Amino acid sequence: MELFDSHAHYNDEKFDDDRDKVIKNIYAQGITRVVCAGYNLKSSREAINIANRYDFIYSTCGISPNDLNDYNIENLDIIAKLAKTKKNIAIGEIGLDYYWGKENKELQKQAFIRQIEIANTLELPIVIHSRDAIEDTISILKQHTVNKKGVFHCTQLNKYLVQEGLKLGFYISFAGPITFKNSKNAKEIVSIVPDDRILIETDSPYLAPEPVRGTRNSSINVKYIAQKIADIKNTNIEYISKKAYQNANEIFQIKDI
Repeated sequence: MELFDSHAHYNDEKFDDDRDKVIKNIYAQGITRVVCAGYNLKSSREAINIANRYDFIYSTCGISPNDLNDYNIENLDIIAKLAKTKKNIAIGEIGLDYYWGKENKELQKQAFIRQIEIANTLELPIVIHSRDAIEDTISILKQHTVNKKGVFHCTQLNKYLVQEGLKLGFYISFAGPITFKNSKNAKEIVSIVPDDRILIETDSPYLAPEPVRGTRNSSINVKYIAQKIADIKNTNIEYISKKAYQNANEIFQIKDI
């Protein structure tokens, strides 16, 4: 069984002491594809560097709503240039986050829209971060067509967000929170996502799933997300892993399968 972790941050400082060791170990454990996601200029550069060092890792680059100190025309030009590298498969993570930043909503929207335009110019999908900003996220996506669509990463477990995202042609990526004991609506949300639109991710080093919640997360734990989805959908982990692998290859336009 092969697993595809569609969103991780091996560019995070929490991996500075043992990054190469961790990455080699996850591959040995059957995680044969990983997306290392950028979220600002520095992390996007590092994501690309990591992808260039490992055949099975791909990168995304973008400026997240929580990193708007990097948002200016010059840096957007750099993001657009970085995104043209061979193993960069999306613009992201980008989007809106009103949990951490309620005071700069208009700037967040501006950054989101501009990076959608970059993705369209480069014919790339986007990776969406949306937290406590459901209405505005969906509104922007309805008003600004994303040509290659994309992924709602670590999807907030909200029925409206998921249903509207699916209608717009996006994929839904689930992470550790669906395994949490206090996750009341995970079953309902997972159940409404068709098998051919599901992705799995860890968002490492954050959001480690049960039964390892509270530890530094790594792609090894993506199996717990796959198993939870399999349990909800009354199927087996092998099937979910295979579908998620195929879906990630499809949305990220990875051809060498």
